[in-house]
Amino acid sequence: MTYINLDREKLRYNFNYLNKLFKEKDIEWSIVSKLLCGDRDYLEEVLSYDINQICDSRIYNLKRIKKIRPDIETIFIKPPAKHTIKNVVKYADISMNTEIETIKLLSQEAKAQNKIHKIIIMIEIGELREGIMRDSIMDFYSRIFELENIEVVGIGANLSCLYGVLPNHDKLIQLILYKQLIEAKFQKEIKYVSGGSSVTIPLIYQNLLPKGVNHFRVGETLFLGTDVYNNTNLKELKTDIFVLYSEIIELIEKPVVPMGEMGTNVEGNSPVFDNNLIGETSYRAIIDVGLLDVDSAHIKPMDNDIEIVGSSSDMFVIDLCDNKKGYKVGDEIAFRLNYIGILRVLHSRYIENRIS
Repeated sequence: MTYINLDREKLRYNFNYLNKLFKEKDIEWSIVSKLLCGDRDYLEEVLSYDINQICDSRIYNLKRIKKIRPDIETIFIKPPAKHTIKNVVKYADISMNTEIETIKLLSQEAKAQNKIHKIIIMIEIGELREGIMRDSIMDFYSRIFELENIEVVGIGANLSCLYGVLPNHDKLIQLILYKQLIEAKFQKEIKYVSGGSSVTIPLIYQNLLPKGVNHFRVGETLFLGTDVYNNTNLKELKTDIFVLYSEIIELIEKPVVPMGEMGTNVEGNSPVFDNNLIGETSYRAIIDVGLLDVDSAHIKPMDNDIEIVGSSSDMFVIDLCDNKKGYKVGDEIAFRLNYIGILRVLHSRYIENRIS
């Protein structure tokens, strides 16, 4: 059996730490819940916190969120596809946008639903994911601020998710300047400069965050305790909120090097082995999880004396060396996961989700 467990006490600890940090800096923040993949128990835990906003990139998840807590403000954090417009307006109070035609459709649908739909305009500042080019921001805004049932509540930017472009003081200052230009030219107040995410948090510690950046969207640092900017962990936070457990289904002493003519494995790779190890053996365990559930590159045994040495669709092979700790069939092996590892495990319908 394989399952993933969320430690609610550790998650609440991280939330309280970050909530205090942002309040001290007069910053509003929203939890990015997409990592939870719509799991009801996990969402109920997060929605019990003292948070006013939650972000997600899936309409299905926003629908669940609204059902659990109708009062919370929801943000759809990718440019909406045209076929989703009706449900974006229905389940997202705010959406992030970069296309004029999409916003026109949101306007029409918001009018049909008798709602004011709020939008954040995303600006390209180097990551080359979503965002309009900076030299078109004034024209873009002039074409949308008069649309019916649409309210521009912020401008924002995304960094680090696609190519790893890091935020800095100068890039974030640009967002603040565009907010000021828009407000001065059009006499319209813009509430948010949404330039903060997990990768931006270290700038707070370094006093490099411009004061005008007043809105953060945080997922990874909350759930994993990571310092995304430096690709390490924040010492103040818990890093093992999610742990994957998988049962040993075979444990036998076997040769270290495969025997026979070599071809390619299930992934199309041709592994290379050290011929000097021919004749040597080690205890090898097979566990009840495989590539169908998660890529082995995104998980790591919590026992540093063992390692994953092979993987197939439904099984990983673990080298226990001489098995000094006496593992046996039926024992569970615990694994840490990175962000992508958790995301993929929680998407697997073959792995049970638990909370303790």
